[in-house]
Formats: sequence, C-alpha cells, structure tokens
Amino acid sequence: MRNLDDTDTRLLLALARDPRSTVVALAQELGLSRNTVQARLAQLERKDVFLPFERRINPAALGYPLAAFVHLHVQQQKLIPVTEALSLIPEVVEAYGITGQADILAKVVSEGAEDLFRITGKILAIDGVERTDTSLAMHELIPYRMEQLLRSGRMLG
Repeated sequence: MRNLDDTDTRLLLALARDPRSTVVALAQELGLSRNTVQARLAQLERKDVFLPFERRINPAALGYPLAAFVHLHVQQQKLIPVTEALSLIPEVVEAYGITGQADILAKVVSEGAEDLFRITGKILAIDGVERTDTSLAMHELIPYRMEQLLRSGRMLG
C-alpha cells in the first residue's frame, strides 16, 4: 500500500499508543484540526488500514488459554473446500496458505490439551486433509505489533 504520508503515520502511531483516543484528543496531541483528523480516519478506514476490533480480544479471557499452530497437509484440489470447512470450526482463529512442507497454517485456541485433541480430530475429519502437525504455543515472545513498523520510516512513499 505504502501511500501513507507523515500525517497518516503520526495518526496511526498515536492510535497504536492509545486506541481509545477520541478525535478531539488526537487532534490536540498531533496539532491538527478535528476535521482533519476525522477526514484522515475516514480515509484510512476506506483504505482498509484498520483490522477488525475482534483482533484485540484475548482468547484466554474467553476460556481458551491454550494456543496451537496446526500445519495441515491437504489434497491441493480440495484446498478451497478444506478452507471453507476450517472456517466453520470456531476455535480456528486464523489460517494462512503457506509454502513449504504444509499447505495451511492454522492458529487454534482451546481450553486445554483434551480440547485441542478434539479440535484437531475435527480438522483431520475434513475431507481433503491428509495429515496435521501441531505445535503448542508455549509463550508469546513478541505480541502483535505495528508501532515499530510505522516508526521504521519505510511506510512513507
């Protein structure tokens, strides 16, 4: 995308620091008019700069403290139906098509080891899934972040 200017970047950095900031507070912090901030936010929204709010909800707070990454090996001609079936499993919170040994990398949340066993069983039962390899997330070392990327200066252009 890289069509953000300095004002957009400053606005995004301010939101990264305090996502609950009001338009008025952002305008004061950045030395901009309220109308400018509101127009910029609307423009960023139209450009799909903002992810859905649900990305901020902690699965552990909902009773799903265990996260795992499941590598799925699938029959290529069934990739789309497999993806559709995966999307019907609520505990699959993300999935990516990947290169390498596996075809899909799914992030799964669960109540614990037994629950994870149940969920991986549902995944394995999907027509077109040949096998899976599961890795437990032991500790989040680098949480999802954007501030460093924004500050890198490469977003301008």
